Amino acid sequence: MDPPERVTLSASFEEVDVDVLVQLIADMMERLMAHNDRIPLSPEGLTRFHSRTAPGISILDYLRRIVRFTKVERSCLLITLHYIDQICARFPSFTLSSLTCHRFVITAVVVSTKALCDAFCTNNVYARVGGIPVGELNMLEREFLRMIDWSLTCTCEVLQEYYASLVRTHSGGTYIIVGTESESSISSDSEMDYEVAPSRPATPPAAGPNRPQASTILVDAASVPQEPPRPPTVEQNMAYAAFQEAHSRRARDGDG
Repeated sequence: MDPPERVTLSASFEEVDVDVLVQLIADMMERLMAHNDRIPLSPEGLTRFHSRTAPGISILDYLRRIVRFTKVERSCLLITLHYIDQICARFPSFTLSSLTCHRFVITAVVVSTKALCDAFCTNNVYARVGGIPVGELNMLEREFLRMIDWSLTCTCEVLQEYYASLVRTHSGGTYIIVGTESESSISSDSEMDYEVAPSRPATPPAAGPNRPQASTILVDAASVPQEPPRPPTVEQNMAYAAFQEAHSRRARDGDG
């Protein structure tokens, strides 16, 4: 079988076609979700970003919808990956899965556009585009800001490295950046590994030696203060019980 035809992309993320960037980000997120969906959900892992069921729209189509109706800038799309890494480093129980990805993405777009752009949409618009009530989006925005500790910006160089990583690790091997041969500017012995990597390398699995650990894109653990693990709250336990009951009821209905 002939190797896939390579598509050469701009060296700068600011000049790449926005739909290509969306495809690259969606490809990374799909791989994260496929890995993290294997991790059993526990009460302490339940967050406001969890849906009871996975949305019926793919993350690729969801990102395209956001771009179409909000004209979100490339930097705001790329920094979503930085937010994932930072939040997963601060809160190891959080994972980007099929139950959290869509709500996380629309919230990340809301806060990034407000932090990085001179003009942005209202939360009413973002809520309609994201398919959630505006009151719920407001709550998610507050929770997101708390989890990220209001650290909403990063350098252009960091975003550029995320872009290079997306191109290098694309599952289809389709893209290459101008002037490279599928390799990014980061050497293999860099302090930062931009492959999909465990976010908790020093933490043993909670149950069983074969339990998978959550994955993120990049974690520079030394730069992010770690919070001590906290037991599940009463609210989390109640939400988890309702979550399990809903799944059990759907399973019974399916069997019937």
